[in-house]
Amino acid sequence: MTNQLSTKAARVQAALESAHLQVQVKELSESTRTAAEAAAALSCSVAQIAKSLIFTGATTGEAILVIASGTNRVNESKVAELLGQPLKKASAEFVLEKTGYAIGGVPPVGHVQPLKTFIDQDLLQYEIIWAAAGTGHAVFSLAPADLERITGGQVVSIV
Repeated sequence: MTNQLSTKAARVQAALESAHLQVQVKELSESTRTAAEAAAALSCSVAQIAKSLIFTGATTGEAILVIASGTNRVNESKVAELLGQPLKKASAEFVLEKTGYAIGGVPPVGHVQPLKTFIDQDLLQYEIIWAAAGTGHAVFSLAPADLERITGGQVVSIV
C-alpha cells in the first residue's frame, strides 16, 4: 500500500468523503482487477467482492451500473425486466466515457455522471464487502447498507 493515492483512487476517496463515509481507499501491489484477484489480495471470500459492471440500456443508450457479488453472474434478462428495456454489454470505451474509469477498476461511486444502479441482494449477507476504487490495484471496504446509501441503488436479485 502506498501513502499517496493515484489520481483516480483519490477521486474515489473524495467521493466517499463527500458521502460522509469514513473509509480509506487502499492501493495494493497485487492486482484487484477481477473478483478472484481482489479476494486473494484481501484474504476474503470472492462473494464479498462488490464488482461494478456497466451495461447499456438498449433503448435509451444510458449507462446502467450493476453491483454484483463476486461469485454471481448477472442475469441480464432479469435486470432488463426491472429496467424496462433490454441490456447490451458496454464497450470499454463506453465504460470509460460514462464512469471515468477503465474496466477492472470501476468503483460504485465517483462517476462522471449519475448512473441508474442495481445492487445484488446477495451482498447484504456480509458485514463487510470490498469494492474497486478507480484502478486495478485500489479497493475500499464498507458495509452493504452504506453501499446502498451512497449509490442510491435498488437492491434486487440479479441471478
